[in-house]
Order: sequence, then C-alpha cells, then structure tokens
Amino acid sequence: MGKQYGKMMKQMKKMQAEMARVQEDLAGEQVEASAGGGMVKATVNGQQQVLSITIDPEAVDPNDIDMLQDMVTAAVNEALRQSQELANKKMGGLTAGLGIPGL
Repeated sequence: MGKQYGKMMKQMKKMQAEMARVQEDLAGEQVEASAGGGMVKATVNGQQQVLSITIDPEAVDPNDIDMLQDMVTAAVNEALRQSQELANKKMGGLTAGLGIPGL
C-alpha cells in the first residue's frame, strides 16, 4: 500500500505542476465576444478577467442608456462564457483519466 500511495502522490504533484502551467497559459489566452451587431465588444482572458470593453460611438444614445448597458452586459457575459469553456477544455485534458468526481 505504501508503494501505491507514493506513486499516487507523485502523480498528484505532476498534475499540480501541469495545472499551474495551464493556468499560466490561460492568462495569455484571449476571447472576444460582441453584442449589438459588434457595437460593443468585450475581451476576456482565460482566467475570466475582463481585459477590455470597446463601445462604438454610435451605440451611445443618451436617450437609451438601458440598451447600451444591456449590450455591455451581453458582450461581457458571452466573453466570460467562452473563457470558461476554454479553461474547461484545457483543464479537462489533465483530469480526464483520473476518474475523480467533480474534475
């Protein structure tokens, strides 16, 4: 049993190092999503951090701020969803063969 435990610990340490590397790689990955026909764009990295929001001046209507807010919200939410999907895809390869619930 001690041999199995040692082997398992070695595999876990290797996986932790690989996960740290993937997390670092994700920080450099970017996804972009838009709303309102491209009038609002949000760029997010692979760690779900919003990097930028671009708003076309034509999207700014002082009489309809609600629409602009909705477009910003939609673009950011879609960019975050894509970023999470990217992270899951990259991390999924690390945990696929382990059979650990929740990973």
